[in-house]
Amino acid sequence: MNHFKILPIIALSLVFLSLKQDNTAPVAKIQWHSLQEAQELTKKQPKKLFVDLYTDWCGWCKVMDRKTFTNDVVIELMNKYFYAVKFNAEKGEDFDFNGQTFKLTNRGNGKYFHEWAGAYGSNNGRMSYPTTIYFTEGLDKIQAIPGYHDAHEMEKILEYLGGGYGYRGVTYQQFDSEYKSRVPKPKQKPKGH
Repeated sequence: MNHFKILPIIALSLVFLSLKQDNTAPVAKIQWHSLQEAQELTKKQPKKLFVDLYTDWCGWCKVMDRKTFTNDVVIELMNKYFYAVKFNAEKGEDFDFNGQTFKLTNRGNGKYFHEWAGAYGSNNGRMSYPTTIYFTEGLDKIQAIPGYHDAHEMEKILEYLGGGYGYRGVTYQQFDSEYKSRVPKPKQKPKGH
């Protein structure tokens, strides 16, 4: 009779031990926010802002989602230095940013374009996807960088801009020549980039 009382305890103990021995921690992810959320967060706890400007049809945007934004070093630096935002340049609601209202505009033929993307993401009046846009803690634009960036490139950009090296008089070229990357450089540049 005593054996029947002990068996459930032993079974539960074995289950508990097997669960406890699984030392795999959940993989961290980039903490993505809406632009409105990031704006509010930076008021409460100042941090730089990172915006991934994309469209649904952009192939290189999807490659960055799969390969760049899943890299552990990129995730670590992004969450450390920035409030991260994904912003679709062709969708969304009207909203205020930095005291100005931005709207989604109809370009005809069922195509839309968000004014915010044009105001902050264009380079000399030209749009390119993906584009990453960086802001100071006060929501002043630092720079918009067009094009696909692999994890090796993104690590360096995040560390340089997030770490404030430019404000200390270090050029990106100086930083790049001395920085010891934790992400291996890809063997070759992706085609079409």
